[in-house]
Amino acid sequence: MELNKLKAILEAALLAAQEPLSLADLKKMLGDEAGEPDNDLLRKCLDEIRAAWKDRPAELVQLASGWRFRTRAEYMPYLERLSPEKPPRYSRAVLETLSIIAYRQPVTRGDIEEIRGVAVNTNAIRALEERGWIDVVGRRETPGRPALYATTRKFLDDLGLRALSELPTLDTMPSEQPNLLEPADAD
Repeated sequence: MELNKLKAILEAALLAAQEPLSLADLKKMLGDEAGEPDNDLLRKCLDEIRAAWKDRPAELVQLASGWRFRTRAEYMPYLERLSPEKPPRYSRAVLETLSIIAYRQPVTRGDIEEIRGVAVNTNAIRALEERGWIDVVGRRETPGRPALYATTRKFLDDLGLRALSELPTLDTMPSEQPNLLEPADAD
């Protein structure tokens, strides 16, 4: 298949997709017509598409679960006026729980309670699971076999990240609140 046609097909698929598309998804879509392009060729095409869109209001980004187009941040205030519904707001307890899971995963409820110093509300865990941001990834080999929680690819996708290593470091967090993810000084 001609390279320009391959790029046009990839661009069309990415513009139409509601979810990020992985290289495997793109290969499946292309089928035998493209002569089974390898990952390097697909990445080259995706990089060229990204470069072609560099001065446009949308950008092609690579996320944890694949590639997708998204609106550049500077245009979001205008688009939010079209859809005035606000995304769900989460309590401080939910956000603290999510932060602990993201930075310390995999963790149990007991680990979260030990770090926060208070019991974990079942609704906090449920809200994060329903959003698709955390999931049970196993069981700790201790009495009671508590569930181990970790973040999901959807969490990374929704935050625009490819990997957990792209999360801000703890030393860049605002210092107005005590850092729940670091052990407290024992005096």
